[in-house]
Amino acid sequence: MVTMLEVTDITAPTGELCCAPLVKEPIGQQDAEHLAITLKALADPARLRLLSIVASSEGQEACVCDLIEPVGLSQPTVSHHLKILTEAGFLSRSKRGTWAYYRLQPDALTGVADFLTI
Repeated sequence: MVTMLEVTDITAPTGELCCAPLVKEPIGQQDAEHLAITLKALADPARLRLLSIVASSEGQEACVCDLIEPVGLSQPTVSHHLKILTEAGFLSRSKRGTWAYYRLQPDALTGVADFLTI
């Protein structure tokens, strides 16, 4: 025995949207790529600790020699992490004699915070 089912038209009437309209412009491709690099730089516990140590240091600056022991990593590994943070714009690097000093770039943190609070 065949049963006939009633069909209901679920399409929205003309002029109505099925979803709420966007209230602001979504992130563009170039900005998304830049933000992904930035967030990847932060997505490592050692890099977060290094960034925190530099930010907590006097003048928001620290010598690489002072960053090795607190994170318990070798000097080449610490330098690698600092390079990633520098390339992502979180730190700047200056050389003084044989030592490299890293300074926090607060605008980089503000940019990430602004995006995350949208």
